[in-house]
Amino acid sequence: MTPAERAHERLANWPDLTTVTAACGTGPALRSAHSEIVHFHSAHEVDLHLTGQAIHRLSRDLRASTAIRLLPGSRWVTVHLDCDSDVDLLISLVSMALQAHQAAVPEELGPRCNLHRVMLVPRDEPLV
Repeated sequence: MTPAERAHERLANWPDLTTVTAACGTGPALRSAHSEIVHFHSAHEVDLHLTGQAIHRLSRDLRASTAIRLLPGSRWVTVHLDCDSDVDLLISLVSMALQAHQAAVPEELGPRCNLHRVMLVPRDEPLV
């Protein structure tokens, strides 16, 4: 079983989440009553929908994680799943996303997820 399949299996049993087809058209998704929360794009790539306020609040921790990819202006966070600890991280972030969406003022619609979006790294920043 792939890391994304393990994560989907664990999350699909949550009472606040329902399995649907991702709005972007690639892979299954889990949605709450408020919005789509997780898109499972491949065996190792998952997009998680947070609110802008949640991303701002968690930005230091998100940027420190090697499993997380942030795109400027996106409320979707890409999580790369390689091991069980990455799956555990995703599970924790889904819990935060559900809480954030329940408490949030509806935000302007943005991209449906980060699939096929590219992040350009400025040349003056070192690649790590």
